[in-house]
Amino acid sequence: MMEGMHSRIEIIAQDITKLQVDVIVNAANSRLLGGGGVDGAIHRAAGPGLLEECKGIGGCPTGEARLTAGYRLPARYVIHTVGPVWHGGNHGEADLLAACYRNSLRIAARHDCARVAFPSISTGVYGYPLRDATRIAIVETLAFLARPKLLEQVVFACFPAANVQIYEEVLAELS
Repeated sequence: MMEGMHSRIEIIAQDITKLQVDVIVNAANSRLLGGGGVDGAIHRAAGPGLLEECKGIGGCPTGEARLTAGYRLPARYVIHTVGPVWHGGNHGEADLLAACYRNSLRIAARHDCARVAFPSISTGVYGYPLRDATRIAIVETLAFLARPKLLEQVVFACFPAANVQIYEEVLAELS
């Protein structure tokens, strides 16, 4: 079973805004109004319709997720999730980050998405250590994929490209 789940995870170095998947996940801020990093890139690629829809949502608490249309993106949908800011690891950061992945995967499955792509949530300006965040991402993804087949594939779109090696190492350790 583990080998089957492993084959349903793809780790690539590619711009998440260009992926041909059903849904991409946005590492958003709690206001959902765009920002820097992957959040800004997704908003720029999707166009002004995304910002308008996000304004109507009214924000999103850390650990939760919200769905919008993909607008000008190749993806049909965007799931916006708010990762925790790293404060040393003793302030519930791991639980909140795990919730980001669980909630995003549930929303993707509920909307009949076969392929979902994630960036590395909270590892940019939020300062979460990459290897720790990667372990959480992969553990939550493997747990979700162990359930009856809801998703065909989970893609981790790494930026910078050097992050691919960390994801591959962690996946190998957990498989």
